[in-house]
Amino acid sequence: MPMSESYKIRLSNILPQIVDTFGTPFHIYDEKGIKETCRRLISVFKEIEGFREYFAVKALPNPSIMKIMQAAGFGFDCSSVPEIELARQIGSNRDDIMFTSNNTSTSQFETALSNGGCILNLDDISLISKLTKIPELICFRYNPGSRRKGNKIIGNPAESKYGVGHDQIIDAYAKSIALGAKRFGIHTMLASNELNYEYMVETTRMLLDIVEMICKTLPVTFEFINIGGGLGIPYTPDAFPFNLDAMALETTELFQKFKNQYGWVPRLYMESGRYITGPHGVLVTSVINHKNIYRKYVGVDASMSALMRPGMYDAYHHIHIHGKDTSSTLEKVDVVGALCENIDKFAVQRDLPPTEEGDILVIHDTGAHGHAMGFNYNGHLRPKELLLKEDLSVELIRRAETMEDYFATLKFDPAVHRF
Repeated sequence: MPMSESYKIRLSNILPQIVDTFGTPFHIYDEKGIKETCRRLISVFKEIEGFREYFAVKALPNPSIMKIMQAAGFGFDCSSVPEIELARQIGSNRDDIMFTSNNTSTSQFETALSNGGCILNLDDISLISKLTKIPELICFRYNPGSRRKGNKIIGNPAESKYGVGHDQIIDAYAKSIALGAKRFGIHTMLASNELNYEYMVETTRMLLDIVEMICKTLPVTFEFINIGGGLGIPYTPDAFPFNLDAMALETTELFQKFKNQYGWVPRLYMESGRYITGPHGVLVTSVINHKNIYRKYVGVDASMSALMRPGMYDAYHHIHIHGKDTSSTLEKVDVVGALCENIDKFAVQRDLPPTEEGDILVIHDTGAHGHAMGFNYNGHLRPKELLLKEDLSVELIRRAETMEDYFATLKFDPAVHRF
């Protein structure tokens, strides 16, 4: 179900004061809810020795949020050099950072491996030759191709640009050994926002089978398997939540079975993002206009530059209007922003209570891939980010963009070269 009732009540009690203080639009995240989800992840996998979550920074790249993960003992899954730098700025060291990139340049690898380094998760066998120095620990991202089915967001593995193919995986580790690598891990990421826990269990089984296959061919053991992220959240009110308990139970059984058979077992790593922060963030925006032609439109002061998922993926985000939850009168409307794009809509033909200018709309489940996917098309500026603390204080954790920010890259020393 979208947005926990606990978060909704705590936020609603002070929302008008927050709006008066900070102005709309803004994303606001729930510290209490995020911490509870972190504790739950640790608890359900406690029987698997060495379990660790590497929070997917791309979901919510804000240092204040990342510090909550750090305090929980989590590491960080980074997909770019700036994300690595964010992790380093809050004190993360080599073992706390997993660099899962694709189509990576030599210079990016050099930066990633400098200043203490990181855990390198290579996306292709050809990337071994891009490394000027082979790290002691090597991990490869595995793509099973037609052996598995993906889901709607990531797609069919056989058509995916990610990972090392099944027929290449043994050779990838053999080349790494020949070049001096001594420690190994293996990773995969096959689904995104997956609500079927059995899919994730099958991913664990698949990786353990691949580990078994490689170890029978090469003189290696694996320190960890990383099953990626992809744990889904129920965006719609009628969707069932992901069954984390069942996943943890069956995953633990697979690990115990492997250990009983071989006398050792790798650690389990995950890189959830959406599951940890998604339900604990909302986009708050104010009604500024109404339009009534062939449809009724409710215009708000946010646009898809603040939340592009509905426009890009036709994704559903639940919406409630502050103070009008119990209204018995509903009207069918499109909720729209001001971008010069017809897909700039947060809701299409949604039944909502009638609104007036100044009403506050709360768009649910924006705590992952919300602000992070923002952009500046049409010169629209990304909004501020706030954190609702456990003591009910509210902290500004990212200011809104300004026109000065927008024009910053146009201020430089002129340079003209004739060739």
